Parts: sequence; C-alpha cells; structure tokens
Amino acid sequence: MSEHDPAESADRPVTAPAPPGPPGQRHGARQQMDQEFSAFYRENIRPLTGFLINHGAAVQVAADIAQEVMTDAYRNWGRITYPKAWVHKAASRALARKVASVEEPVDDVPEPTSLVPRPDAIAEWEAQHDALPLLRSLPMKQRQAMAWTLAGFTPTDIADHLGLPAENVRANLKKARRAAAAYLKAREEEQ
Repeated sequence: MSEHDPAESADRPVTAPAPPGPPGQRHGARQQMDQEFSAFYRENIRPLTGFLINHGAAVQVAADIAQEVMTDAYRNWGRITYPKAWVHKAASRALARKVASVEEPVDDVPEPTSLVPRPDAIAEWEAQHDALPLLRSLPMKQRQAMAWTLAGFTPTDIADHLGLPAENVRANLKKARRAAAAYLKAREEEQ
C-alpha cells in the first residue's frame, strides 16, 4: 500500500518531519508529530472502528484491526500525506485479509480492551444500531461503498482509494440505497 495516497478528500495533510538538526530541534519536531498523531488518533479511532463494523466485521475484530492500523499509522506518521484516507484504506485491506484467512470462530468471550471495555455487551450494542442488519444484508461491494460513504468519503474518493471506476461506486451506492429503502419500508410494514 502506498503511504502517499493522492486522495482529494476532506482529510487534512500532515506536515513533513523536520529536517535533521540539533538534538533539541529533533526532539521538538518529534513532540509535535506525537501531538498531531495523538489528536488524530483520538478523533478517528472510534469512527474507524465503526467503519469496519459497517463493512461487516464483528465489533472485537473491528477494534483489533483499527488498533493495528493506527499503530502502523504512527510508525509511518511522517510519511503519510492523507492520514484519514490512509487508515481507512489500510483498515479495509486488513479486514479483507482477515476475511480471506477464514478463522474458526471461538466460543470464548474476548477480553476487555480500551476500545471494547465490555465485550459481553457487544450484542446489546449491535441491536441498538439499526443500520447494521441492513448493511450486513447487502452484497459486499454495496456494503463497502456504503461503509466508505458513512465514513465521510465521496464516490470519487472511494473510487480512488479502491482503484475502481467512479461509475461502479456510484452504481453500487444507488443499489445499496434502493435496498435500504426497501428494507426500511418492509420494517415499517411489519410494525
């Protein structure tokens, strides 16, 4: 994956690391980078986890992938031009690798983490989010387009990040929106 995404998104560019200089200057530049990353992390870790859940990942898997991607982002922070796009693309790819590896499900409840402090409450949380059953009912390409859209990316951004024609992304969004309308109408008729 390229660390320099040529994305035209609402993402803010990251300043390049300071040139080598006296130790005091390097320390100051490192502190500034750490502060920038810290602010980025706090602002984006939960939305990134939600993005992965919208892609179809279980909450615990989404939290693990989001944390791994943020760790990689920190390691590469000085070279990443568009951090929001970079972490979403990296997370999307990591989830695809995870799905492709097809691990056997475990019956044990995962241990608590800072992103999922009460793993036993995951089912309760999922039930509160009405969009999850809808998103999970969509075919993968439609779910992917909706997850990126819900994360704030435009169809052109999504096409650039996924290497797809923008027309394909728009078509998948249109199909997903139709499916969502049908899903919501059926739900209203049930009630």
